[in-house]
Order: sequence, then structure tokens, then C-alpha cells
Amino acid sequence: MAYRAHPDYGLIVAANRDEFFHRPTAPAEFWQNCPTVLAGRDLEQGGTWMGISKTGRFAALTNVREPLAFRSTAKSRGLIVADFLERDSDPVAYLAQLAERRDDYNGFNLVCGSSQHLYFYSTVDGHIAELAPGRYGLSNYMLDTPWPKVERSKLALHQTLAQRGDELESDLFDLLSDITLADDADLPNTGVGIEKERWLSPIFIRAEGYGTRSSTLLLVDYDGNARFTERTFNSAGDPTDTRRFAVKMQ
Repeated sequence: MAYRAHPDYGLIVAANRDEFFHRPTAPAEFWQNCPTVLAGRDLEQGGTWMGISKTGRFAALTNVREPLAFRSTAKSRGLIVADFLERDSDPVAYLAQLAERRDDYNGFNLVCGSSQHLYFYSTVDGHIAELAPGRYGLSNYMLDTPWPKVERSKLALHQTLAQRGDELESDLFDLLSDITLADDADLPNTGVGIEKERWLSPIFIRAEGYGTRSSTLLLVDYDGNARFTERTFNSAGDPTDTRRFAVKMQ
């Protein structure tokens, strides 16, 4: 993610969604129940992992990988993103309320706000932080935690930001398609075992029954014009569809 760090775009987000392939999912579209919201949708619980609204809102969420603390009875974390996008409340006030009910969910990281004011909240430390202009990487722990995939993506993003227009989009999709495995010595220890840490280590994941389901690019210029592109994949890692949207975010 690049925030106010490119001459053309105030916000650039390149994100992969990794999930089990049996989990039913709708591709990116404007929601019938809330036509201002553009996002993919988890059809099992009704939430989403990343989206925008015509009212100028943006949100994206990742899970915190902590298997020993996982509760099957917790609320779906994707509902947090949906709730934020559907509301018009101040982001800081929203995050303060969310912090009070953080125990309703398993661990998560949330980036939300707009291309003018962006905020980060994690259940890992419970702090609400306004982000300064710059480049950021996020996986399944805190913002900029130096996991191999985070470091690789931030370096590639830095190199990609020299591009503009369609070349920028092409390079960002190349970034998201990186299947490089991390060296075992560099893997984090999140409690899932070395074999699982290994196949979770690439930016683009391909594993038995699980992997990168979609890659999404969001580019918002300084006038609020957004380009939202989603590319979906099958269990073999082959692209199945690409959807492009141009949205004026007020």
C-alpha cells in the first residue's frame, strides 16, 4: 500500500485475498443492499475483505494468525469491513467503538478511512493510529512486520511506484503474482508448524484446497477518481475473470 507517495495517486492498494476454495464468494460488484459499496463478498457470512464506497470510504482487513486463540464462535471479521463501508461515521469514532467490542472477533488488522485520512487498528496492540504518507506492507500480524512476503512486496512496490497509468497496474499485478517461497530460516513462527508456514510464505499462495482467490488493485487519484480492478483465480492458480470499475469517490 502506498499512501500519498505517488505523483498521480493519493492511495494505491495492491492486495491478495487468501481463502479456502470451498468458501462461497461473489466477485467485486456494487452491492444490491447498499449500492454505494463496491467490493467482493463472502457469501458464507456476508462480509468482505476489502472495498470502497462512492462516499469516499475505503477499508481492508487481514486476519491475525494466532491459531491457539482462534474461537469458532466469534463473529465474522469480514463484517467489520462491510459495516464501515455502509456507514458514514467518522473513522476514528468508528475505530474507538470497534476497539470496545474487539473481543467479539478473532484477531484482525483493519486499515480504513479515505485517500485523505487513513487509519490502522490491530487487536495485537489495540492502538488506533493515523498513518503518515509512505509505503506499507501488511500480512497476518502488525503493519510492516518484517515477514519475508511483506519485505518482498514493499521492495517491489517501491520499484513499481516509478510507473504510471496502465504500466503501474501491470507491475502491481506482477507483484501480487510472486510465488517465491521464503527460506525456512526466515519464516515466522505463528504456531501453525513449519510446513504450513512454508506454503503460506509466498505473496501468491497455491496449496491444497487453499490459496489466493483474488488479487485486487485500487488506485485513487488526488481528485477522488478511483480505478478498482479485481482478478480472480481457480484452485490451480489460473486467472478466471477480471473486473474493472471506475468510481468517483466524493
